[in-house]
Amino acid sequence: MGLSDIALLKTGTHYFLHLVFPVFIALVFFRDNWKKAYGIMLATMLVDLDHIFANPVFDPSRNSIGFHILHSYYAIAVYFLLLFFKGNIRIVAVGLLFHMLTDFLDFNMWMH
Repeated sequence: MGLSDIALLKTGTHYFLHLVFPVFIALVFFRDNWKKAYGIMLATMLVDLDHIFANPVFDPSRNSIGFHILHSYYAIAVYFLLLFFKGNIRIVAVGLLFHMLTDFLDFNMWMH
């Protein structure tokens, strides 16, 4: 497996976890309103807007967690606290925390 194959696998896995896997989360944890939950979790992708304040905007060798403001450990603590609220806020929390997990795995799983 060459370097370009690994890069393609990394990118595919990253976007699968960001865009497809939340369907399964929605179906398991928010079965009655899974479509709404999935939509809300997709909307949490807006958390990546904090990347526009970085230079360069995208750096594959940079860990988003702890670097960008909305990916900071303080922000993650707030996202965790949001789990204790009911309704859509909890769905937002799940989406944001899964987003953080995906970004964490993306950086730490593929280091070579």
